[in-house]
Amino acid sequence: MPAPISVGQWNRTLLHRQHLLARADEDAIEVLDRIVGMQSQDPRSAFFGLFSRIDGFEPGELDDLLTDREVVRMALLRSTIFLVDGADARWIRPVAQEALDAEIRTIHRGRLSEADPSEVITAAVDILAGRAVGGAELGATLSQRFPEEQPATLVAVARCGLPLVQIPPRGLWRGRGAVTYRLFDEWIGPGEPALVGDEARRELIRLYLRGFGPASVPAIQTWSGLRGLRPLVEEMERDWELQCHTGPDGQTLYDLEGLDLIPADTPAPVRLIAPFDHILVAQADRARIADEELFARTVTPNGRSPGFVLCDGRLAGTWSLADDGPHVDLFVEPSRRVAGELDDEVDRLRAWLAAGD
Repeated sequence: MPAPISVGQWNRTLLHRQHLLARADEDAIEVLDRIVGMQSQDPRSAFFGLFSRIDGFEPGELDDLLTDREVVRMALLRSTIFLVDGADARWIRPVAQEALDAEIRTIHRGRLSEADPSEVITAAVDILAGRAVGGAELGATLSQRFPEEQPATLVAVARCGLPLVQIPPRGLWRGRGAVTYRLFDEWIGPGEPALVGDEARRELIRLYLRGFGPASVPAIQTWSGLRGLRPLVEEMERDWELQCHTGPDGQTLYDLEGLDLIPADTPAPVRLIAPFDHILVAQADRARIADEELFARTVTPNGRSPGFVLCDGRLAGTWSLADDGPHVDLFVEPSRRVAGELDDEVDRLRAWLAAGD
């Protein structure tokens, strides 16, 4: 029988692997690789995500990674903008392409009046070849070729059909302005994916479990946007790559063979984590870190995400920035100890913002 795991062990293990029990003394690229990139449709969210995970992190470090083209921001898993190592993006994007193609078929194709998506994608390649193109310009130029179509729909088809990088200055700490695109191979250089097919899917499973495990198959699929992964996961378990645990509700949880679980009584300091942070967003295993009724209070009508407050390792509120600094909205009454930790973490964020600006 698989070994049982408690909610407390599950929670602390996730926090440990995400560097949220103790900040890491490592380079940003190493942490980004370990947590398989960061969701980044809010261009500044990744900076806050790294602030919560790295001791002494400075925004300029991530700026340099972006301008040196070591990391990229692009539509990847679930068609969401990710900040990820460029070398990983080269093989992850083809894995994600099936879901992106499905988005074209099920959503964008129905919004086209006459144009065929393949024709739109071919035209976009021609427009983007050898140069950077703003999103508005791309839409306007495509609409000249397909005058019966809406520019936003044409751009959406191109964004799904092609590996387009959102290049700086957007995405930098002080970066502003509209989205500007480059073709992936023209931005970081041509090359072949290191992994393809099922081996690429297996590696994506390994990376997720290293950063987020133990986890259920639905959690892996929700995060990745891929379907049909159960046979691969079960095959990896039979090959002794993965081990199984029985979760708190009797569910089967998978993990990389040999990775330790963290004791439930390990202290978990208060953390202010980023908007759209993956430990809470796109999570089928959210019960390990949040009560659903509390998480529902963080969901906004426009899809924007607040920052999240973790107290004793679980969702306890949200935070946001105002002109006078960070503002916290707690859902629960904190103990005196937790209130003191929260004050310290808010002061730390305020000082970090002041230094960064």
